Amino acid sequence: MTTAPTNAPDTEPADAPSGRTLPAAAALLTGTVALYIALVAFGNITDFGTNQQFVRHVLAMDTTFKDDDLMWRAVTSTGLQDAAYVAIIVWESVAALALIAATVLWAGALRRRSGYARPRRVGTLGLVMILLLFGAGFIGVGGEWFAMWQSENWNGLDAATRVVTLAGLVLVVTHLPSAAGRADGSKAPRN
Repeated sequence: MTTAPTNAPDTEPADAPSGRTLPAAAALLTGTVALYIALVAFGNITDFGTNQQFVRHVLAMDTTFKDDDLMWRAVTSTGLQDAAYVAIIVWESVAALALIAATVLWAGALRRRSGYARPRRVGTLGLVMILLLFGAGFIGVGGEWFAMWQSENWNGLDAATRVVTLAGLVLVVTHLPSAAGRADGSKAPRN
């Protein structure tokens, strides 16, 4: 019976198929979020009026409990409401482009079996944009500042929470160290 030497590496070589498992997962998950946010932006552009009404009602706070202590926060100017909606669409579009670019970069890095730092950086940018929009924007500002949680008809908190959960998970997977390379793009050390 042969035993492995005590200084044997505890991970497989970087060129082993399993050494690319986490980068491949990061690529596929980044592509999933890219597809989602691209479709969201496309839908908001091609069906502008549907979510325009959503943003208008949330900002106007017209379907909340109408508590006098909160209603001073309402934004009733349709010009400001529409400017906020256009800003959301632009933000979604830029995030989608960043995530699409990251997905393409991940695919190229997987083919080369190296160079994961750049797709990781670009993907992180897009994912953080998603987390800021859906977490800080929709959950924080929309949900709490504009009391969206009080509305039965115009409450997007569940959807925003799903997106934050997905984007957060993808961000974690993207930054997990793997046998193919650490988060900084360098090779994993061998013992």
